[in-house]
Amino acid sequence: MAYPQAFNAYKNASVTTASSGQLVVMLYDEVVKQLTLAMSLFDENGKVPVTSVEKYNAHIIRAQDIITELMVSLDMVNGGDIAKNLMNLYVYFNQELMEGNLKRDTQKLLFVKSMMSDLRGTWAEISSRSGSAVAPEGMVIDG
Repeated sequence: MAYPQAFNAYKNASVTTASSGQLVVMLYDEVVKQLTLAMSLFDENGKVPVTSVEKYNAHIIRAQDIITELMVSLDMVNGGDIAKNLMNLYVYFNQELMEGNLKRDTQKLLFVKSMMSDLRGTWAEISSRSGSAVAPEGMVIDG
């Protein structure tokens, strides 16, 4: 088995065996990764070179798609204020990313990346404490 195939098999097994809380952490990790990749495309003058615009856009859209997936996973019926607050944050993050994408604004990307990183830490702590396959209150991960 070639390295890429082995890595993909490992990655698929990790997702399949992860608890709901761990899946949320993985989604946050991927948003942070995508925003880091987008920000790495800025040159020393703070501009995205024309040759990198397509990649830049793709990374931000991927981050927005993941945030949208997090929005869809919220249990708005039973999640109470936690679900409502997360929904408002996710909507705001997607708006900031849209503006950051259009205006090539590193500050907007950095803000969302920082907030997602903070939220990721919170989810990781909750997930490790619960030790169960149940998502923290307000989330439904089984689609």
